[in-house]
Amino acid sequence: MEYNKFIDHTLLKPDARDEQIVKLCDEALENHFASVCVNPGYVKLCYEKLKESDVKVCTVVGFPLGATSTESKVFETKQAIKDGASEIDMVINVSRLKEHDDEYVLNEIRKIKRACKKLVLKVIIETCLLTDEEKVRVCKLAKKAKADFVKTSTGFSTGGATASDVKLMRKAVGKKMGVKASGGVRDSISFLEMIKAGANRIGTSSGIKIMEELK
Repeated sequence: MEYNKFIDHTLLKPDARDEQIVKLCDEALENHFASVCVNPGYVKLCYEKLKESDVKVCTVVGFPLGATSTESKVFETKQAIKDGASEIDMVINVSRLKEHDDEYVLNEIRKIKRACKKLVLKVIIETCLLTDEEKVRVCKLAKKAKADFVKTSTGFSTGGATASDVKLMRKAVGKKMGVKASGGVRDSISFLEMIKAGANRIGTSSGIKIMEELK
């Protein structure tokens, strides 16, 4: 199994430096990771470093709270794509989901997917803030909106990915849709656990460590 292709090599810290982002890209190139995942302000730099390679540039939208307007998320998405992003990880509006405003959540994902066109859209549901019922509901909304993945976490809230959440999300979306585990996956044991639970993409800042452990 090509474990390197599961990894979105991630650096989303607000104080990240240019040299750290360049290093992230170099490591992703060396290991042929699926993508690098960075904040929108670093998309152009990553695109320049990776445009001749098989490593995608992934960025985040409405991050990390998901509480911005749909319009601003759509604008952010379009700008990120213009800058060279080919995968978008958006955060849902958790408040609207909790208010049972499913129409809002569905339409927001749809509009962002429309802005992505054929590019990959991953929907961050922030599992640590949701009940199991809410997790299943939003997974089904993301599937209905034709998103490509559901993703567990931002890594910036009260908890990260768990195998039980990944299993629940996989069951909710079925076999064909992607499930990304993200937040707290820092070693090969948790990495393999997430894959076993049904994840087919892993967001981690510990990609190099994981690959070394797997060797």
